[in-house]
Amino acid sequence: MNQSTQRWVDEMAKMCRPADVVWCDGSEAERERLLEAAVRVGDLIPLNQQKLPGCFLHRSDPDDVARTEHLTFICSRDKAEAGPTNNWMAPAEAYDRLSKLFAGSMEGRTMYVIPFLMGPPGSPFSKVGIQVTDSIYVVLNMRMMTRMGTVALEQLGTSGDFTRGLHSKADLNVKRRFICHFPEDNTIWSVGSGYGGNALLSKKCMSLRIASVVGQSEGWLAEHMLIIGVESPDGDVTYICGAFPSACGKTNLAMLIPPASMNGWRVYTLGDDIAWLRVGPDGRLWAINPEAGFFGVAPGTSSKTNPNAMETLGKNTIYTNVALRPDGTVWWEGHDDPPPQTALDWRGRPWTPASKELAAHPNSRFTTPARECPSISPEWENPKGVPISAILIGSRRQRLVPLVFQSFSWQHGTFLGATLASETTAATTGAVGVVRRDPMAMLPFCGYNMADYWGHWLSMEKRASHLPKVFRVNWFRTNEKGKFLWPGFSENLRVLKWVIERCKGGGEAEETPIGYIPTPAAIGGNELNVSDRVLKELLTVDREGWRNAVRSQAEFFEKFGDRLPAGIREEREGLTRRLKSK
Repeated sequence: MNQSTQRWVDEMAKMCRPADVVWCDGSEAERERLLEAAVRVGDLIPLNQQKLPGCFLHRSDPDDVARTEHLTFICSRDKAEAGPTNNWMAPAEAYDRLSKLFAGSMEGRTMYVIPFLMGPPGSPFSKVGIQVTDSIYVVLNMRMMTRMGTVALEQLGTSGDFTRGLHSKADLNVKRRFICHFPEDNTIWSVGSGYGGNALLSKKCMSLRIASVVGQSEGWLAEHMLIIGVESPDGDVTYICGAFPSACGKTNLAMLIPPASMNGWRVYTLGDDIAWLRVGPDGRLWAINPEAGFFGVAPGTSSKTNPNAMETLGKNTIYTNVALRPDGTVWWEGHDDPPPQTALDWRGRPWTPASKELAAHPNSRFTTPARECPSISPEWENPKGVPISAILIGSRRQRLVPLVFQSFSWQHGTFLGATLASETTAATTGAVGVVRRDPMAMLPFCGYNMADYWGHWLSMEKRASHLPKVFRVNWFRTNEKGKFLWPGFSENLRVLKWVIERCKGGGEAEETPIGYIPTPAAIGGNELNVSDRVLKELLTVDREGWRNAVRSQAEFFEKFGDRLPAGIREEREGLTRRLKSK
């Protein structure tokens, strides 16, 4: 047994005082025992095993259904290191406050010790974590989302270099809920929540907040990005990353199926949420998906929006906060099937189509192993990763942002990411539909000062000789009646085709003040059921709207003061000049 892990677990057990401590080995026999125990205590409800083999339903506390960003803290020693966009708490204060909440929090419960590996075994990208938790639900989810058990301990060996994650549901009281990250200690403490983003410490906590700090010190990037491989009819595969705020179509794009009119094209899934990128020996950025599963949003997922996801969800899946039909199957708004005549809603209450409330929570989820996905890439567990040719930076905007445009340079692409704004979704607590800044879709997940994070992005120009091209995309433009202008879904491949052509030195484009925009013909305008007027609107640059955006960007940047990188200032000034000229 690794002595560092044993000592740390003993310390946590001494504080939390569990009735028992169980080390997880990741075996199938262990999985069966955990499932039986979860059903026995009511954490999981078995679903119809004929129609949904290996699938279960979980209902969380009604006050514990999303990430609680206002209770999420970066506990760096220097407040300035956390930056103005993170909540900060001094490490000593955080340890003191949370120690009192953890004290005795596991009395009468089992403490599960979860060794887990983020990334493929043997990869130079991969990192080890140890999470202790009193939630069987968390253990079963971690089993799907990470490489759990013996494989992690083998990778760790005798090293003490691992992320320490302490989690307890405690009493699930939001007034005593904290998610605290200690970057200098490589440690995460989370108490009072059982929800995925707060409780699965491998995910946003380690893979982004902690990893972003580690990446800054080691010279690599930890990003809130999907990874796909797009194969053209000639058999060439181009790998693309994409940063999108939660519930803005990442999983749908990651599992895209080409339209029938684009015969010979294929999209491979490597990851739907997180990418770790390192400079390879060839000077390119290479990426892995450190996760082993998908933790996706259920509402809106259907055979129309994401047929690969629907096929993936048919077995070995844990559903959270969806509706339960009388036949033991599940349903959510946007499902293939029409609303059931009767069901139990996400809280377990009787529901009918006449009910005033939704059947499934807007942020209801599915957790499923990546290996079940029919579009999974044969390269998804390649220890070397895959070479990235393009980075998409996307958002949900009804106005202003064109369907797609390309940055002028890596520095300009960093600026496009830094100024990303999107309309909020149900993935976070708070109002929905409000436009807020979300740089690189990392605002809730960057573990240090975001100005320094942009500086780290800019520094990649000195580290890499062949950086990816950067593009902004927006599938969500609407008309005055609120109807989407772009057909989206499989037709998004037309945008990816243009992106790939641009990466190879082709693709028709027009230079505009904000970047290079494709011509209507370049994105297959003649093959779409979209009028010339709509295509023009999708690709038009609203100069006055962008002038207003520049003023808003300036206000956002002001909060970073002197830490704002010079490259970001240069790009904002350049955009201002271009918008003034004719």
